[in-house]
Amino acid sequence: MNRRSFLYTSAALGAVRPSPAAAAKDSLLEKVAEAALSMQRHSWEQGILAQAFLDMGDRERVILMAKSAIVEKAPDGRLAAIGGGATDPAMGGAAYWRAAELTGDPQMQQAARGLIEFVLKKAPRAADGTCYHVFNAPEMWSDSYYTTPPFLAATGHYDEAILQIDGLRKRLWNPEKKLLSHIWDDASRQFRRQAFWGVGNGWAAAGITRVIAALPAARQAERERLSAFLKELLDGCLAHQRPDGLFHDALDQPDSFVETNLAQMLAFSIYTGVPGGWLPASYRPAADRMRAAARAKVDQYGFVQGVCGAPTFDHAGVAAEGQAFFLMMEVASRLRVGA
Repeated sequence: MNRRSFLYTSAALGAVRPSPAAAAKDSLLEKVAEAALSMQRHSWEQGILAQAFLDMGDRERVILMAKSAIVEKAPDGRLAAIGGGATDPAMGGAAYWRAAELTGDPQMQQAARGLIEFVLKKAPRAADGTCYHVFNAPEMWSDSYYTTPPFLAATGHYDEAILQIDGLRKRLWNPEKKLLSHIWDDASRQFRRQAFWGVGNGWAAAGITRVIAALPAARQAERERLSAFLKELLDGCLAHQRPDGLFHDALDQPDSFVETNLAQMLAFSIYTGVPGGWLPASYRPAADRMRAAARAKVDQYGFVQGVCGAPTFDHAGVAAEGQAFFLMMEVASRLRVGA
């Protein structure tokens, strides 16, 4: 792709960003951002935090995150290739691509092209084209809704983004519960983890949101179809919302721990979708409850407590994605109609 290709995609890359002016003056956002930057990060954590800075309009941090991602570049084109699954590095794809555009740096542009080439041509995938989440097993995870689809849509590969969403839905979606199971094994044709993991459903809601935001007006039919899917998913999750605005780690298992990040992920999706015109305003009160609950979880150091915790994600704790989705939720909340 040439220089023109980078310029062409700028509108899609920034499709869900409001003006950064208010965010830049918000001391709570800055405290959470600083805490996030102190955390050790794997590939997906580097990427999702870079995306949060892109949403905030923080050009300097987006560029810094992209340049540091190049340091850990794998021969196959993956960036920030530390830990995680095969497609996890793509979580930062839109931010890295935008950094390459902003700087005009040939090394960054080459790295961004290498990452999209990995996603399109080298990532392990099923016969129908749906990417596997890991290298060593033919598994689809609900996390994958946020790995490749937003990056593909942001760079104009709309058909491929929708193919990934549909392929994951075919395997993970429970139409009765209106929820996604966590992990499907394509070899055994059965679930490796059938549980309705809250954060996994949150990855899906946020990923679908970003794809809808990136689709051009000519793709109205696809926007409407994805919006209908997003509404079903939101309804399925909100059916399990606790009185305090939060959710259990496994949505329909009240004996699992209470978790913070799903609330942030769904609030981000709603705050983006309502002013975007693909979600009705009736969802906003639920987002307000979730946002209030999440804000109450920020400690004196800026860490969002009670999210699905790193490094094992089987307990309430802190995690880079919990920091990132707080930032994205807060920025998206400024998109209120009339604000």
